[in-house]
Amino acid sequence: MVKICCIGAGYVGGPTMAVIALKCPSIEVVVVDISVSRITAWNSEQLPIYEPGLDEVVKQCRGKNLFFSVDVERHVSEADIIFVSVNTPTKTQGLGAGKAADLTYWESAARMIADVSKSDKIVVEKSTVPVKTAEAIEKILTHNSKGIKFQILSNPEFLAEGTAIEDLFSPDRVLIGGRETPDGQKAIKALKAVYAHWVPEERIICTNLWSAELSKLAANAFLAQRISSVNAMSALCEATGADVSQVAHAVGKDTRIGAKFLNASVGFGGSCFQKDILNLVYICECNGLPEVANYWKQVIKVNDYQKNRFVNRIVSSMFNTVSGKKIAVLGFAFKKDTGDTRETPAIDVCKGLIDDKAKLSIYDPQVTEDQIQRDLTLNKFDWDHPAHLQPLSPASKKDISVVWDAYEATKDAHGICILTEWDEFKNLDYHKIYNNMQKPAFLFDGRNVVNPQKLRDIGFVVYSIGKPLDPWIKDLPAVA
Repeated sequence: MVKICCIGAGYVGGPTMAVIALKCPSIEVVVVDISVSRITAWNSEQLPIYEPGLDEVVKQCRGKNLFFSVDVERHVSEADIIFVSVNTPTKTQGLGAGKAADLTYWESAARMIADVSKSDKIVVEKSTVPVKTAEAIEKILTHNSKGIKFQILSNPEFLAEGTAIEDLFSPDRVLIGGRETPDGQKAIKALKAVYAHWVPEERIICTNLWSAELSKLAANAFLAQRISSVNAMSALCEATGADVSQVAHAVGKDTRIGAKFLNASVGFGGSCFQKDILNLVYICECNGLPEVANYWKQVIKVNDYQKNRFVNRIVSSMFNTVSGKKIAVLGFAFKKDTGDTRETPAIDVCKGLIDDKAKLSIYDPQVTEDQIQRDLTLNKFDWDHPAHLQPLSPASKKDISVVWDAYEATKDAHGICILTEWDEFKNLDYHKIYNNMQKPAFLFDGRNVVNPQKLRDIGFVVYSIGKPLDPWIKDLPAVA
């Protein structure tokens, strides 16, 4: 029986291994992690992450050929194929601070693999890593190998949270990069055979190591670039009276461009986009390509600009002050159908409003109060370290309350910000909400989920990103 072990039981490792176990009943799959609480959650009825369809997959396989364990060294030692899916945070100090990936956790995983292995292994990069990481890991393994052979493969994940299980069941492509040597090709073949249980052969792409590593960064950079492009257009639409939804629809009809990732919003979030672009920028700078680095930097600058613009629009619309005013924040996750808050635009928007002394009442159907408080008190990039290595949260912020109901959040509020496109926000009783708010009642839609005209008819002053401005807002000075 082929044995697979995955180091890291997070958003990538957990779902990916669960689907491999489901689709390959003849393979034993063990997910290991040093976090006892995380592994306990994977073995319970309440999984540590929310992802549509994940519960069913885990429950079908758990205890049969899918196991979750804290006995890291034993399972690594017994495995034929080891997936490494550990945190690769952005460095906060030293060489490359603010851009380069911190490979501390990767290196310690590699040293542990070399230390406990008693048989040849295939080691698979699953975390997003900078180009040439495989070479560094290969050196660590080879120099500590004690005669054991290691083959390194790059098998980047292309999952979208909220549709991860769907993406795993029917991927656009599976990318496997390896050495162009006989042993390297043999390792590629072994991993390809795992995916071939359910993925059509033409969708399994085999490349060299560097192409696979760079393809992941490039894919995320291209997707983020599309979001920043449409968000840049949204600012121009507001200035000219155009409607960004109509512009995006017209542009997306061009088959060379396509309609996906053309929804204007308050900005992109998630664990990968910003981190991968910063990584790409650093690699470009290290290779003497400043023009290329500056090009990709601009994608992040536009994203930051969009979040700042949204906060400024709120403050300027509400008589230039939100001090002491209750503002309801609907949605905190970085997108719908996930509880993930990593790099969510809601963090920067909330911090901007708190800096202006607003009192926030936050509701998200999948994010806990503890998580929201942590996100609003942690420093930038701290979120990407394992929980036990994160700084302890300072006392929770007093100007924030987290509630479990949109109507409670909006009661007596001066304004509402929609920051996640949860479907339930389209169907709220806005008449009831309006009647229970302070007047004038403002609604700032950062995801374009509501119909602005219907809400204006109720009495709201409405701001929707990239849409023709409400007469109230139009008369105010332009927002930079």
